[in-house]
Amino acid sequence: MNRIILHVDMDAFFAAVEQRDHPQYRGKPVIVGADPKEGRGRGVVSTCSYEARKFGVHSALPISQAFKLCPQGIYVHPNGKLYKQVSQEILDIFYEFTDAVEPISIDEAFLDVTGSTKLFGNGEEIAKMIKKRICEKERLTASVGMAPNKYLAKIASDLEKPDGLVIVKPDQIQDFLKPLDISRLWGAGKKTEQTLHKMGINTIGDLAKFPKDILNKKLGKMGGHFYNLAHGIDDRPVFYNSDIKSVSNEHTFNKDVLDEDTLLKTLLQLSEKVGYRLRKKDLKGKTIHLKLRYSNFSTITRNKTLPEAVDSTQVLFQTIKQLFEKNYQTGRRVRLLGIGISGFGNVKARQLSLFDRNSKRNDKLDKLQDMLIDRFGKKIVSRAESLKKDK
Repeated sequence: MNRIILHVDMDAFFAAVEQRDHPQYRGKPVIVGADPKEGRGRGVVSTCSYEARKFGVHSALPISQAFKLCPQGIYVHPNGKLYKQVSQEILDIFYEFTDAVEPISIDEAFLDVTGSTKLFGNGEEIAKMIKKRICEKERLTASVGMAPNKYLAKIASDLEKPDGLVIVKPDQIQDFLKPLDISRLWGAGKKTEQTLHKMGINTIGDLAKFPKDILNKKLGKMGGHFYNLAHGIDDRPVFYNSDIKSVSNEHTFNKDVLDEDTLLKTLLQLSEKVGYRLRKKDLKGKTIHLKLRYSNFSTITRNKTLPEAVDSTQVLFQTIKQLFEKNYQTGRRVRLLGIGISGFGNVKARQLSLFDRNSKRNDKLDKLQDMLIDRFGKKIVSRAESLKKDK
């Protein structure tokens, strides 16, 4: 079976976060990096907005040169703490769709969603959902490449920035690679490019015409490597930590919500999703987390640690409901709600005695709901109290 690999790359990440948080920066050339000191500064550009790129500014450019190219730019010192926080929130979105996430840097990651199609639809639908979630939750855009392997997905994500989605199907690999410049080859430095140009090779399609033994003679040990890349061959897996530390889900409302009944129903829907994922992974956790973001983007997180590990949807909801009712500031509109669970313990741990009288009924309900979701999909069934009035 062909793998479905996504490469998600945030668009001008640092600069985009600054433009998001400072409306006066939007539509203007923003350059994140060292102080230019009117062209006398030392250091380099970390990231710049697409408006700044029109002037020739780019990452790793000396800040003094950036100032000469774009003296009217808005120069911002990097806010590493903020960027790291936003990066983690984006990673949390990825984990909603798959545990096979390999972060490459603060603003990009590989995801293997091959095993997620039963729950979320095909790879293209998953990619679109991830882009939508990032936009809704963080007001940022990401470019995504989807392909049967990491190499192709990485190339694809870079071709239609910003806010791009490029899909490479297994039967389209050679057509996709053929016109691309050899600079797209992983591991091809300036010397290698010069050697290839001397051989009359300017595109990956040109390279694919050469037999492996000829490339080995001309390029030594790297010959086989470039032969594989020219034919779209890359068997590397998505490397990820299989030790799951938490399971969470979030929901960003299309319009900020004031109605507490709607907020509680949303928390129940999130509890259903988290409970299902826990039971599918044979996990139970002790610490339950609430995340609440108001309309002005101020965010609070609260948690409660239970005496024993749980995986019951009802226990999750009752606990998260208590946290919400204790911490929600009545009258404030809510943009985002999230719940999570951590502190995983023995999967055979007994549910809390507080819920003993209902635990058997809750267990049966969980099993029935899980079975229906496995067979018919995640939208087939919900608990009645979580449904909106119009349903």
